[in-house]
Amino acid sequence: MKTDDMFRFDDFFRDTFGKITGIDEAGRGSLAGPVVAAAVILENSSIPVRDSKELNFSEREDIFQQIVSTSKVGIGLATPEEIDVFNIFQATRLAMNRALENLGDREAYPLIDGKNLRLSRQGSCVIKGDAKSASIAAASIVAKVIRDRIMISYHKVFPVYMFYKNKGYATAEHKKFLCEYGPTVIHRLTYEPVLSAIRKRGSLNFKITEISLRRFESINKKLGRREKLTDI
Repeated sequence: MKTDDMFRFDDFFRDTFGKITGIDEAGRGSLAGPVVAAAVILENSSIPVRDSKELNFSEREDIFQQIVSTSKVGIGLATPEEIDVFNIFQATRLAMNRALENLGDREAYPLIDGKNLRLSRQGSCVIKGDAKSASIAAASIVAKVIRDRIMISYHKVFPVYMFYKNKGYATAEHKKFLCEYGPTVIHRLTYEPVLSAIRKRGSLNFKITEISLRRFESINKKLGRREKLTDI
């Protein structure tokens, strides 16, 4: 949809519910790092918002600055541990609820990218909402930029994984590094191919004792009885 059409899509909900906030996440399919959600009350209809996946780095950064300087924004995230313990669906809900809470505006009606994501406040789910709603598209841009910045900062801690480049996603290069170095504590330890790296257990970069008991139990549940880890 064109940007004007995306703002008109939102107008229907504004006419019905008054103030609205778009909600979206970034990082749901990543092998490492948090899932980050943003809630945005978009107040400037001249911002050329689009689905963040259609924008290059410089375009996202430019539009991000326009959004945060003119709109009300809330950010929430769920950690890799929460993803392992609760699963990615529940962790995404958790991140979105935190974004809503941090937005600090209980009057805004939520428009949520996706389906069946019931949040702590009544709202409407919009399938492929980041391509239909200007408010959701704005949230997708904010969530993407914030998460990319988090992963770039992780590169300074774990430089061999090239997080500044792959942002934790399952690129061929990232999977190669997992095989060579094993996973870190910021990896999602219940995801494949991270589990395969855990099975090898040969890396000095990963110490099983660094994780909590509930996360340890989640890994064991995924591994199954024969491969169960025992040395926490």
